[in-house]
Amino acid sequence: MTIKLHCFGESGHSYKAALALELSGLEWEPVYIDFFNGETRGQAYRTEVNEMGEAPVLVDGDLKLTQSAVIQQYISDKTGKFEGATPEEAREVLRWQFWDNHKLSSFAGIARFLLNFIPEDKRQPEVIAFLQGRLKGAYAILDKHLEGRDWIVGNGVTNADLTCCGYLFYPEEFGFDRAEWPHINVWLDRISALPGWKHPYDLMPGNPSDRA
Repeated sequence: MTIKLHCFGESGHSYKAALALELSGLEWEPVYIDFFNGETRGQAYRTEVNEMGEAPVLVDGDLKLTQSAVIQQYISDKTGKFEGATPEEAREVLRWQFWDNHKLSSFAGIARFLLNFIPEDKRQPEVIAFLQGRLKGAYAILDKHLEGRDWIVGNGVTNADLTCCGYLFYPEEFGFDRAEWPHINVWLDRISALPGWKHPYDLMPGNPSDRA
């Protein structure tokens, strides 16, 4: 049975799950969420898809999972991939997933949304500047950690990499310039060289150009 992932291309959290699915070799297909027309805020979505009103949502037969880290772990449980080679590495992967969702993706997602997906007259420069300041600190932590390493944990790609890269391939401005972070830059090149890698706008339906 084909796994279905409710997602949309602009969503970095959806990309974390979609990229893990694509690289795992599992059979899956995207189910488009019309986020920008309010689908996730509707009663039908919250009743039938995800009570939290968020994306992504993975459906595998009778099983439904939400939250990208949980979905990534399920993919690892099914395939044995991306989870670390030892129990110690698995805990380290989990540590970076928690860090990303609290310190990196949360601020990146909000900053990107405020800078690109709301009317210009609604943007609040002070809020955006605060978010970008927090992001700069997160980039510095990740860049330093990657110095002398190919991957965040261990000797191969894990869910730590697939979660932390979630927003960093997007082209829209949000306070990230790869050239300013050389270790992150080469790490992203390493990820994009993996067999099966796809850019988020090629992997999932939904693109800002659809609303241009």
